[in-house]
Amino acid sequence: MSFERKILAWYEKNKRDLPWRKTKDPYKIWLSEVIFQQTRIEQGLDYYRRFVKAFPTLESLARAPREIVMKHWQGLGYYSRARNLHETAIFLYKNKYHTLPSSYKELIKLKGIGKYTAAAIASIAFNEPVPLADGNVYRLFARYFGIDAAIGTAKAEKIFLNKAGEMLNKKDPGTHNQALMELGALVCTPRQPACHQCPIQNNCYAFAHHLQETLPVTQQKKSSRKRFFIYYVITRDKHLYLRKRKADDIWKELYDFPLTETAAPLSKKKILEIAASKEGLTPKDILEISEPFIHQLTHQRITARFIRITLAGSKKPSWLNDCMAVSFASLKKFPFPRLIEKYLMQQHLLS
Repeated sequence: MSFERKILAWYEKNKRDLPWRKTKDPYKIWLSEVIFQQTRIEQGLDYYRRFVKAFPTLESLARAPREIVMKHWQGLGYYSRARNLHETAIFLYKNKYHTLPSSYKELIKLKGIGKYTAAAIASIAFNEPVPLADGNVYRLFARYFGIDAAIGTAKAEKIFLNKAGEMLNKKDPGTHNQALMELGALVCTPRQPACHQCPIQNNCYAFAHHLQETLPVTQQKKSSRKRFFIYYVITRDKHLYLRKRKADDIWKELYDFPLTETAAPLSKKKILEIAASKEGLTPKDILEISEPFIHQLTHQRITARFIRITLAGSKKPSWLNDCMAVSFASLKKFPFPRLIEKYLMQQHLLS
């Protein structure tokens, strides 16, 4: 039996029952590819279902306010994905598209759609014979063919895409591509691959040479940037002061509290001094300084401390000019980074 017949037979028998596999709707396939770029399926499946329920069509996503889109994305991380998704939906809707373009060449021109996503949509939704290689396919091919080019390099991308093109089933490229990805995800896993379940084990280079834990070759990961935040959680008359993050930094267009970023962790005494030096604040306004909250992002490790402050009087200090007072009852409407959501839940301000 050929490589192709083996993987398709395995896929038909073992593929997971996933909602986007029951449709050829390019919009829903696009959503699935974007959501699961950086999110494991078991973690993101409920998010996908809620997102599709809230925005069932390209038009509904395009017409939705940005904050509503970001709120539905909350918890998935990598928020630029949501912004790009929304901006592309708006662009397509304004240009009279009812769904996504049907060719790889047109898809790849759209914001937030790279080579892999364009190939996935084109092959799965439109049956265009375009090869693709995601992390699962890289791993599968590296082991099966004995490819030692380091994942993440231009050399590796060229080798793997060429190999994917050679192996492509041009009659049914969508099913072929999904079978490769599924085999990599379920059997040819990063650690302890289930070689005894693999339909192509007999011709696998890594299996024959006991290199399953050596291949693929990966680049050394960059060390995380360490950041230290002091958040001012300011309350007045059952309202909290929030600010919308606008800078070209993490969590753009999400909401957090006013903050001071420091170069190193500070003692509670020093944090108290910094807070008390703010316009309109005195030590008696400061109710509590939290223990450190550690929040790990892909390339950043944030250590945050939250200072609970009660603001007296009616005058708003100038350092809060870019903030707005939000009632406790309205907090649930705002999109927050996971770190802020976690703190608010601990304080019983979010359920």
